[in-house]
Amino acid sequence: MSVDVTRTQAATDDRGPAAAQAAAQGDRRGSRTGTRADDAVRRAELAAFLRSRRERITPEQVRLPRGSRRRTPGLRREEVAQLAAVGVTWYTWLEQARDIHVSPQVLDAVARALLLDGAERSHLFSLAGEVDPQPGTECTGVTEGMWQVLHQLSPFPAVVQNSRFDILAHNRAYGQLMCDLDALPKEDRNCMWLAFTHAEWRSRVVDLDTTARLMAAKFRASMAEHVAEPAWKALLARLSEASPEFREVWARHEVVRPSSSTKVFRHPEVGLLQLSATSLWTGPNPGPKVLAYTPVDEASRERLERLDRLVRRERSAEPAFAGA
Repeated sequence: MSVDVTRTQAATDDRGPAAAQAAAQGDRRGSRTGTRADDAVRRAELAAFLRSRRERITPEQVRLPRGSRRRTPGLRREEVAQLAAVGVTWYTWLEQARDIHVSPQVLDAVARALLLDGAERSHLFSLAGEVDPQPGTECTGVTEGMWQVLHQLSPFPAVVQNSRFDILAHNRAYGQLMCDLDALPKEDRNCMWLAFTHAEWRSRVVDLDTTARLMAAKFRASMAEHVAEPAWKALLARLSEASPEFREVWARHEVVRPSSSTKVFRHPEVGLLQLSATSLWTGPNPGPKVLAYTPVDEASRERLERLDRLVRRERSAEPAFAGA
């Protein structure tokens, strides 16, 4: 057997060094060509997947007006870009299968904008060749049914919030309870960030020190299952850099589990609000939840109703969506 192997090797070497080098270069060129072809196929599949997800979503599902001249099935590209807070040109190139780099952060924003469920989100990251910063999470979008639940709870403030305190959706009462949420950039719509850095939000919490301390303790308890995830680490670093108060509270290593409680807010237009906070989990695991605030006394109920009337009056005076 050893003789046969030696003879085979000798026969191969008889081609000479130049021929062997040319053959090796050809193999490498073939490998690169194959890789480029595979990437092109993957980009085309990604583009088709994004288009199919975009076309299945109605404007009403993401709280956009339909308009009278809509010919595109589902959402327009510029509407997806607006919802994901990315450039229209960039998103268009993505749907055109252009050879561009896609970061995990942008993919996460697109997944949220397109209301992808867990399987679809995983498929998106696989096609893009990136690692999901939130692996194994539940649905990142908010369904039309959940929007209806939030709306029906008015005038009681209600919000869909995940375990990282991100605000995923809210009704009009919650949107004006602490500040004008709709005026904030998406990256700032996080209750931890607002509780430690947003002056107006902080001014409306009557017992701010206790509330902020409890929130940090709940955040630490939740983070135990997500310590290696980039999104959690990024928020922790951002809070630590921006708020000396957060750094002091975080250094205590306090931990508490989520629980119902009574909270007191001071709204500049309607006065003191005493509200009972109730959490309703949206899935089998402690992930996204509906947090609803109900009045504990008649005075708070009347003030919530007055706040709701104020918000509706302001909303009715707003101009129509420019892109409709």
